Amino acid sequence: MSVATIRALVVDDEPVARRRVRRLLSAEPDVEVIGECGDGRSAIEAIRTLRPDLVFLDVQMPDADGFEVLRALTAGDPMPAIIFVTAFDHYALAAFEVHALDYLLKPFDRGRFARAVARAREHLGGRAESRDDQRIAGLLTEVRGKTRFLVRFVVRADGRVRLIDAADIDWIEAADNYVVLHAGAATHVVRDTMARLEGELDPEAFVRIHRSAIVRIDRIVELRPSFHGDFAVSLRDGTRLTLSRTHRARVEALLGRAL
Repeated sequence: MSVATIRALVVDDEPVARRRVRRLLSAEPDVEVIGECGDGRSAIEAIRTLRPDLVFLDVQMPDADGFEVLRALTAGDPMPAIIFVTAFDHYALAAFEVHALDYLLKPFDRGRFARAVARAREHLGGRAESRDDQRIAGLLTEVRGKTRFLVRFVVRADGRVRLIDAADIDWIEAADNYVVLHAGAATHVVRDTMARLEGELDPEAFVRIHRSAIVRIDRIVELRPSFHGDFAVSLRDGTRLTLSRTHRARVEALLGRAL
């Protein structure tokens, strides 16, 4: 069986990244881009309605990441070939190699991209005789049953991409649609939400103490009673924050005692 035209969907929350994938695909005459999505939720709907043959799927997105997109797809949904696109999760690469069709580690070059497309072409041209479907099913099983915590942040600034280990973060500050990562004397601005980070960071290492602050637990050196059930929190570097009474129970649970 051969595939005359591969219908591709591009999913990435960064418009620049989506444009680059489109530009690279323009050199592949048998690939047609049928749509693009900037978030995971719209990607789920697009996969179900457009039924693409191939999806370039970003791992890290604000509302629903690439793994959540896969979790949302049920047995009755069309299962396209998946090429993961990631800039941060080195621990997941081994799983991608075992189960997924392919992955692209940002920043990737034209040659690496072409090899990924070639593999998709081979897969789609001989799906009935390939074991790739079983490998995708294996990835689905893994991500549905495995809790994965964020181990590093991707920081894009000045045309560069930096990886910041979560272990180096002292605390995280809310800033509208962004968050500010405080790591020693350095600060890094990332487009993300406190709610999503609270759910993705290891709860044994990080705790939300205020609607605008998440702290690494081992950076806390002192808690002092303040007003109306709040506490003043001091970190190792001298930073002073507030533990609000609405988040007090979680901190008490981690400390194993009442404040």
